[in-house]
Amino acid sequence: MSDHLKRLAAEKAAELELRSGMKLGLGTGSTAKHFVDIVGERIRAGETYLCVPTSEATRLQAESLGIPLTTLDDIGEIDLTVDGADEFDPALNLVKGAGAAHLREKMVAINSKRMIVIADASKKVVQLGAFPLSVEIVQFAHGTTSRAVAKAFAAEGIAVETRLRKAKDGTALVTDNGNFVLDCVNSGIANPAALAARLDGIPGLVEHGLFVGLCSAVYLGSEEGVAVIGKSP
Repeated sequence: MSDHLKRLAAEKAAELELRSGMKLGLGTGSTAKHFVDIVGERIRAGETYLCVPTSEATRLQAESLGIPLTTLDDIGEIDLTVDGADEFDPALNLVKGAGAAHLREKMVAINSKRMIVIADASKKVVQLGAFPLSVEIVQFAHGTTSRAVAKAFAAEGIAVETRLRKAKDGTALVTDNGNFVLDCVNSGIANPAALAARLDGIPGLVEHGLFVGLCSAVYLGSEEGVAVIGKSP
């Protein structure tokens, strides 16, 4: 998705969804970054928002734009969370985690009245699994946890290869929360809810990137414009 189309999708989402006075969850990633920029522009124009960032990168961006920030503990229920996604299916189930922020993203989304996603046509799939599923795990006995994750996929009839995500320097990537990330390259997730339930039961697994039943709408950017898939605000 070109930067131009990302901006268009973010602008359409802001036009239809944003209202001054809202409590917002700010997503992470190259597309969500445009929405954060727009919130900063709205604030400079006199609107008011109170926001919870979903990563340290988003927090730094928001602070640089003068966006008032708070914590999930202090804000109570969030009115709207806007984020990106690695892929989404016809039921608006999502795979997230390319930016290794899916734990905080899910915590913010689940405490929001409404979560929407900004994406491009390449993120629309018939079945999840074209993009590896990100799984955040504790560092302790991470090999044991990785084997348990592989068994969960196998129990759902899904072929999988689990790969420990590496940082640019070749060492294991560590999230904002001090954990490792497994990227699960798989043969397709026919039943996201069933796999999510299996993964949820693994000790040592902190959070996975399956977002089931959390997304209300997707703003889909293309050269033809921005389509809205899902429920209107």
